[in-house]
Amino acid sequence: MSYIRRLVLQRVNKEEINESIREIRTKHFSTFVLSVVYFVGIIGMLSSHREPFSMLTPLNLLFSSIVVAYNHPQWTWKTVVFIVFTFIVGFSIEVVGVETGLVFGSYQYGQVLGPKWHGTPFMIGVNWVMLTYCAGISMNHVLAKATPWMKSFFGALVLTSLDVLIEPVAINYGMWTWDYGVVPWKNYGAWFLISFFLLLVFYVLIGKLKNKVALSLLVIQFLFFWILGIDW
Repeated sequence: MSYIRRLVLQRVNKEEINESIREIRTKHFSTFVLSVVYFVGIIGMLSSHREPFSMLTPLNLLFSSIVVAYNHPQWTWKTVVFIVFTFIVGFSIEVVGVETGLVFGSYQYGQVLGPKWHGTPFMIGVNWVMLTYCAGISMNHVLAKATPWMKSFFGALVLTSLDVLIEPVAINYGMWTWDYGVVPWKNYGAWFLISFFLLLVFYVLIGKLKNKVALSLLVIQFLFFWILGIDW
């Protein structure tokens, strides 16, 4: 019996090892694909064909979100609630912002980000989900032992810093425009507060889960907007 038990345990361990190897390969491949997609995007948007490439932005956001979601380690009803809640809150705040100018300042979205409702592209909701998830996961990697409040604070700082890089690029490529061409300071304050709130929700629903693809995507996003923001 002990011999049979050892054989069974060896078989189980081998299957677990093979599964771990497949998971690692999937994550590495996903990160590689995202890197290639964003690299091609940089080349295209810096070329003379920038307009057709910029119009692919909604597809890029959707594709990035799908790749990250595919690598999410543990799908539960809480994951679905987080996605739906973050989309609704993020999109609704943007609608109020566009309609009133009270949240971020006075701005208008262009045609680059796709179909809109009350002047707000639906992909903006997707973007809030993707960025909040990536920031939350990244803080789980970087600040593993910190409290949810501390992770939310630094995660919000990270997303606000990313918005600083996004703004000039978005304006330059027609994603949105600000009245008088100036980004108001309250835009960044709103980004921080909204991000902080959504990240707290993230930690309540998602918790301490990790996803290296999400961490990689956040780094890729920083590099992407930093490079496009350079005055070439």
